[in-house]
This record gives sequence, structure tokens and C-alpha cells, in this order.
Amino acid sequence: MTGTGEERLAELLSALPAPPRGWVESAQELPRLRAEADRLLARAETDTAFRQALVADLEAVLRREGIEPSRPVIERLLSSLGT
Repeated sequence: MTGTGEERLAELLSALPAPPRGWVESAQELPRLRAEADRLLARAETDTAFRQALVADLEAVLRREGIEPSRPVIERLLSSLGT
């Protein structure tokens, strides 16, 4: 991109309204939630009873583990569990 193209892009981006606070907070939480989901998946690979509990009542297991059962976490776990 040329210097003027970059400047124009900067102008256009600065003209956009700020994102809603909730979007920013959710985006900031994603790395931690992904790490938590990966931890649970790793545990499910080695612990059959834990995997069965995840499949049977995912939201209850998440709460018990101290994780808010948000849509991104649930979708990541379900897709990885193959359910």
C-alpha cells in the first residue's frame, strides 16, 4: 500500500465510531477462554469420565470449573468434542 493509500485508510478508520465496550471486553477475554477450553479438551482426552460429563452436561461442567458458559467457549468445545 502506498503512503497516500495508508493515510486514506487511517482517515477512514478514524472516522468509524468506537466499538461497543462489550465487544472490546469480549475480544480481550478470548485468549484466556481459548486456553481454558484447550485445558478442558486436554483433560477430556485423558479422562473418559470427564469427557462423558462434558458431553452430558457441558454447561454444568464449565460452571463447576469456574468458566462462564459463553457461546464461543461452548462452540469451541462442542466442535472439538465432535458433538
